[in-house]
Amino acid sequence: MVKAKELFHHFIGLFYPNMCCACGENLTIGEEVICLKCLYHLPRTNLHLERENKIEKRFWGKVTIECATSFYYFEKGSDFQKILHKLKYKDGKEIGFTMGKYAGSELLDSPDFQQFDFIVPVPLHPKKMAKRGYNQAEWIAHGLSEVMNVPVETTNLFRAIENPTQTKKSVYERWENTKGIFDIHNLELFENKRVLIVDDVLTTGATLIACAEAILDKCPTTKISVFTLAVA
Repeated sequence: MVKAKELFHHFIGLFYPNMCCACGENLTIGEEVICLKCLYHLPRTNLHLERENKIEKRFWGKVTIECATSFYYFEKGSDFQKILHKLKYKDGKEIGFTMGKYAGSELLDSPDFQQFDFIVPVPLHPKKMAKRGYNQAEWIAHGLSEVMNVPVETTNLFRAIENPTQTKKSVYERWENTKGIFDIHNLELFENKRVLIVDDVLTTGATLIACAEAILDKCPTTKISVFTLAVA
């Protein structure tokens, strides 16, 4: 006998079908945002299980961090590029939240990604936040928080300067574009704490390094780690 909840799901699906954010096929009961077939084929890195991995090495000599990882590999033209585009530009808050939950459940398998005091998404400038309506990094952070049972802190680290978009900038221009753009309000909140900084995509690392520097400049006792949903 079909349960009432399942029957309602099928009825709603006739008018408002839930479709996979990668392949566009209808989702079945139990699937969230992305179908199991597409989820299985996403290019995982598994770098959260590797000490001194290649993500961590991107930060060496630039800023002091405890550990770092990216959950998926990003390639232009791939299904994952479609997912990230919808997450960032097509009101894809639910995508960020769900993918954050998937990632968080596996980060718990690593002793390096446990016992954080705060999860801190890379902040948007208020003007960009008002224009877009949401911060995709914050929704990823909330997904992680749901599984890892760590509070999301969105107010202490802030973007003090509205810098131009990084999308079409060179490596050097990205570094110049992020100098001094972040700051923190309350020094005591992060003192002697373990903080996980979260963003959607790691490209050069310039933005994440700027966030870490802003915290460590005023709170040198803070232990910082980094997570991104993808790495380019």
